[in-house]
Amino acid sequence: MDKEYLTIKEIAGPLLLVQDVRGISYGEIAELRLPNGQTRQARVLEVQEDNALVQVFEGTDGIATSGTKIRFLGRGQEFGVSPDIMGRVFDGFGRPIDDGPEIIPDKRLNINGNPINPFARDYPNEFIQTGISTIDVMNTLVRGQKLPIFSASGLPHSRLAAQIARQARVLKTGDRFAVVFAAMGITFEEANFFIEDFRRTGALQRAVLFINLADDPPIERIATPRMALTAAEYLAYELDIHVLIILTDMTNYCEALREISAARKEVPGRRGYPGYMYTDLSTIYERAGRIQGRNGSITQFPILTMPEDDKTHPIPDLTGYITEGQIILDRSINAKGIYPPVDVLPSLSRLKDKGIGQGKTRADHAGVMNQLYAAYARGKEAEELAVVLGEGALTPTDLLFMKFAGAFEQQFVRQGEDENRSIEQSLDLGWKLLGILPRSELKRVRDEYIEKYWRPAASADGAEKSEG
Repeated sequence: MDKEYLTIKEIAGPLLLVQDVRGISYGEIAELRLPNGQTRQARVLEVQEDNALVQVFEGTDGIATSGTKIRFLGRGQEFGVSPDIMGRVFDGFGRPIDDGPEIIPDKRLNINGNPINPFARDYPNEFIQTGISTIDVMNTLVRGQKLPIFSASGLPHSRLAAQIARQARVLKTGDRFAVVFAAMGITFEEANFFIEDFRRTGALQRAVLFINLADDPPIERIATPRMALTAAEYLAYELDIHVLIILTDMTNYCEALREISAARKEVPGRRGYPGYMYTDLSTIYERAGRIQGRNGSITQFPILTMPEDDKTHPIPDLTGYITEGQIILDRSINAKGIYPPVDVLPSLSRLKDKGIGQGKTRADHAGVMNQLYAAYARGKEAEELAVVLGEGALTPTDLLFMKFAGAFEQQFVRQGEDENRSIEQSLDLGWKLLGILPRSELKRVRDEYIEKYWRPAASADGAEKSEG
């Protein structure tokens, strides 16, 4: 629409109330022209009869109700896409911030995307290797899955996100793979870390970065994941690329959502977050997946910091409902100096069984995973008993499981920040650790795999040899 309005009635925080408008739709982009000639972008948040509630991207400082003109552009927020977006860094509104040339788009896509027809979805069933043992073996990521990382303030989730972005790949040879990385509400120092890490390792050549800083407007934080998902959908469904999209930190996104909701004077829900937060998050998470007849796919790794380390907080709680599992980072493991501090016991990938086994990872994968999990859980129980009763009250087998738990954390969970383990290396390491245990305790692995891979550890005082 070309019509300009001079009917701004009220200004409240970043919001404008515009009266006597016609033909305006939700999500439409508007342009404000101030009396001094300055222009600002805005978006329609709500329409009631002939009134429109508009949020200004750059804030409302210096805007007066009189003399300011607003023009509605008749389209939603868009991102210009072309193959040239690979290797580039954008802000949360999709504007280049890497001193490179402007993108000449092949087309402009609405950042809200289009819902995927459930009938057209293809089931996730291919393994994505991240190079991190606790993910690849214990909580396997499958192409088309959405698997969040639940972290907490002070834990190294940023380093883990950068490592996954560097190392992740699809094992099928010849398939193109790309990473879309969206950072929301981060500090300048964190932004510089991500950008320099991508450049230093060469990962930037197959990546698209979207960086939103903590002092950027909240409305930009709301747009950032949608910009990134639009880029991912273009790469996946039009260029046939397998895309891994990493979204960090979804907690900052939800805080921006709450801030905008409060400015709109909406009735708050749990902990002050808007009642529609579940629906809003689903519009982000459900844009992952595979489509029948398309070679490309979108796999999501959302990362969030749990406020007060509380898994029942609305943000991790709702995220857990929508996504297919969670990988949990633990403070006590981090306090031992172990990186990455993944706690495998409460972590879960609901689709892991679809991406492992013969022809995908290795035939013994499921058995090794189950045996490692069971042995580690029993070892942790033995550790707790030892604290209460003393080690003298434990059986020799309990002591072996306790030894296994310590070795599992120090050798399997712990790995270098630049250490990229293949799935074969991770599985072989699992078998090496299972050598600590007597063969009679390996009840979750087939005998044929025990014969092929299991060897008793030389340092277990011969107990396992007598059992074997």
